[in-house]
Amino acid sequence: MLIKSNAGLNLMPTAPSITPLKTLSQTMTTTEPENNAPATQTARMLLKQLQQQFPVIRDCLPLAIGIDKQVIAQQPDISRKLLRGALGIHTKSLRYLKSLQIANKRFNLDGSEASEPSAEQRALAAQTLHAHFKKQAEVHKAKLAAEAEEAAARVRNEKLNELAKKFARE
Repeated sequence: MLIKSNAGLNLMPTAPSITPLKTLSQTMTTTEPENNAPATQTARMLLKQLQQQFPVIRDCLPLAIGIDKQVIAQQPDISRKLLRGALGIHTKSLRYLKSLQIANKRFNLDGSEASEPSAEQRALAAQTLHAHFKKQAEVHKAKLAAEAEEAAARVRNEKLNELAKKFARE
């Protein structure tokens, strides 16, 4: 960038100002705004807060459809985006899915009964749990196979070293 005088002459070159970019970790973590307000909340922090306030969430009971509207009605200062994230973490947890799989009722925030979960919703919870445990079993099986292969390689190397010592020229 060049600075021009009133006469239109170039006086001296200057470098453009560069503002540092935020790293991904800085944008994903809680940051403190410039006006010294408290740090922003994460979805996990909000979920912990909701678990302390509402026994229905703490006990992983199946939640009523539209539970987010009930939370917003009781606490209008909560960010809808954070609430969606917190409820997503909660409803995808193994404990919640196990509860939903066998449940006959859904519950409101106050603990009162709401509608029944449909057979399709129960089946989806069961399918999700099955997929999770199947993946976990495959990972465990692969880990065991890798450990067995490593042990076999170690034994093979020990035998080769013994043979090398036996037939080595001294």
